[in-house]
Amino acid sequence: MRKYFNVPIEFDKQKVDSIIQSTIANKGKGYVCSVEANIIATANLNPVFHNVVNNALVNICDGSMVATILSKVHGRKLKPYIGADLFLDYVHLCRYKQFFLGNTREVLNGLRENLSKTDPAIGSMRFEELPFRKVEDFDYEGIAKMINADKPDIIWVSLGAPKQEEFMYRLMPHLDQGVMFGFGAIFNFNSGTGPVKRAPKLLLKLKSEWLYRAFEQPKKNIPRYWRFMRQLPKLVLIERKQLKKS
Repeated sequence: MRKYFNVPIEFDKQKVDSIIQSTIANKGKGYVCSVEANIIATANLNPVFHNVVNNALVNICDGSMVATILSKVHGRKLKPYIGADLFLDYVHLCRYKQFFLGNTREVLNGLRENLSKTDPAIGSMRFEELPFRKVEDFDYEGIAKMINADKPDIIWVSLGAPKQEEFMYRLMPHLDQGVMFGFGAIFNFNSGTGPVKRAPKLLLKLKSEWLYRAFEQPKKNIPRYWRFMRQLPKLVLIERKQLKKS
């Protein structure tokens, strides 16, 4: 993967799917990070987290704003592969055994019900909560034992960024197989329960989902966007210098 703003990102959707599906077919393991403004900001401030993102199987660009900025810097069209779309793409394949991990029982129950309408097999798959605790305090061996007994192809993880990325990094050595995806609020989007919803179709079309998320959860998301914007001039300068060298 080529690095953008010091973070490895794959913009080729076909290549992303090829990496994921070949890993599953070969009973391999790894994790996929959904890279948006918060992930980029955190990775550039925290060397430990930067290592987490660098060790991913593949990273997708989950931010239309990030893709637009990078397109202008590089002078070519770079399209995001939004995590919410990838999630539904793989559910609609009706091909893989999946494991749903994290979030609340209410959200998990709603998610099972809704996804089973697309793939009835999902009704018998595992949907498991995780206790609320610091990322370093999880029983990774115990969690992996539960997952390994089920032998899923895909493990969806909903803990919120950047916690879920570090969780996947710590869990991976204990897994026998499976591709993990850290997709946070996507469980909420598809459960039909709770206040967290995906942006209306008009805002999705206008590539402004980030703006909707900012106003939907301002205390959480506005500080994250502001932290990224403060770093942006430096990141753009570095990116342009690297382009001149290449």
